[in-house]
Amino acid sequence: MNVKHRAVKLSVHPSRGLVDEKFVIVVQSVPPGVQLTVHAFHRCEGGHGWEAFAHYVSDAHGSVNVSQHASMGGTYSGVEQMGLLWSLRPVPGTKPGLRLRKMNVQTPMEFTISVHLGYRTEGFMDQAALASQVVERWYMAPGVRRIPVTKDGLSATLFLPSGPGPFPAILDLWGDASQLVEYRAALLASHGFASLPLDYLTPKMSQDTSKMVDNSYFEKAFRFLQHHPQVLADRIAMLAISYGSSFMLKMLAYSDVVKPTCAVCINGTHMQPIIAKQEDLFAFYNHYSDKIQVNEKKQKIMKMMWLPITSDPTLKVDVGRVQCPLLLVVGEDDQSWPSSESAVDMKEMMKRAGNSHLLTILSYPNAGHLIEPPYSPHSKASSFRSISIQQKTLWGGQCVAHAYAQEDCWKKMLAFLHHHLYAAHYGPPASRLTAKF
Repeated sequence: MNVKHRAVKLSVHPSRGLVDEKFVIVVQSVPPGVQLTVHAFHRCEGGHGWEAFAHYVSDAHGSVNVSQHASMGGTYSGVEQMGLLWSLRPVPGTKPGLRLRKMNVQTPMEFTISVHLGYRTEGFMDQAALASQVVERWYMAPGVRRIPVTKDGLSATLFLPSGPGPFPAILDLWGDASQLVEYRAALLASHGFASLPLDYLTPKMSQDTSKMVDNSYFEKAFRFLQHHPQVLADRIAMLAISYGSSFMLKMLAYSDVVKPTCAVCINGTHMQPIIAKQEDLFAFYNHYSDKIQVNEKKQKIMKMMWLPITSDPTLKVDVGRVQCPLLLVVGEDDQSWPSSESAVDMKEMMKRAGNSHLLTILSYPNAGHLIEPPYSPHSKASSFRSISIQQKTLWGGQCVAHAYAQEDCWKKMLAFLHHHLYAAHYGPPASRLTAKF
């Protein structure tokens, strides 16, 4: 019987879950030895299409199991259970420089998984699929509460896990983005942590006064968590990536208010004038902007601004003063920040100070700057709008290695946070850690 006239079966399980939850794709009821293409399509909130695809041959039972069978080609190859998500890329003809990010965490990301006859590389919308199924992936689990925060001039959002609480908490700092980014915090709340993503670059306070926030702004955010009735005041962590790490590391070393239980730094650096205001920090970076390199695609390689790592103690945070467990996540091919070089220097500084026992480093070969939650598509470069400029930025990383880094470090970061915020003090029931659909 012709494949097109068969009732080809496609199942994706679970069809609804968290973005860091694996699913199993199985194709059945095709003849043995048939070439098939499994395709994933997602339309982002900006209206752009993203797709990934892989080529398979049905086995002796007339089936394909993506989690067990090897892709023969496409946007990835080999056995990659979640390859159809992490290898997503803009559909041909889309404007260049896009990066896939979820902005409204109260709605799911929808992916259409479909099966096509033969090895296809394009034209997926021009021919009817043998079978298809829509799946949902969420950052917010059922029961997670999203609460806008404007108290004391803060621009933030509090995510509270389902259940009665109180909960350990995480103050979440993103990089040089001109908006509040919520999706990582929503996912952390889905794993049992009250989470507060903080807008520190474009808060209403700065818009009203035309002045950038100072250290007291971060201390207000930390105090907000300490005083919240749904937060365990002595179980608060900090998490920062990129530019956000500059403020986190400074708070860890010098603040009399911000005393977290533990901290996580993703692709950051300790290099900055230690007494500078935020305006001075931007001026410091601009002073060295002539060291920025530009590749043949006109993408900026920002990390060169900081290299070589300075020996001047007034130009880097004294991490020897850090008094809590610190996890550094390093993408060794980070082309935006000197994260690998900084990790080496920070380790040596902490060794000399006698607090290196507090330091854990996760270093990933061929991973780039944008280490996101698991199965997020890799962006080697993108158009980037910071608070001051629009530019093409080279983030670095190789797709497969970067995907591995995202999955591995997310698991280890959650384990680190669970250990220091939960398990080291009391053992919560499993249902309290991760909400289920």
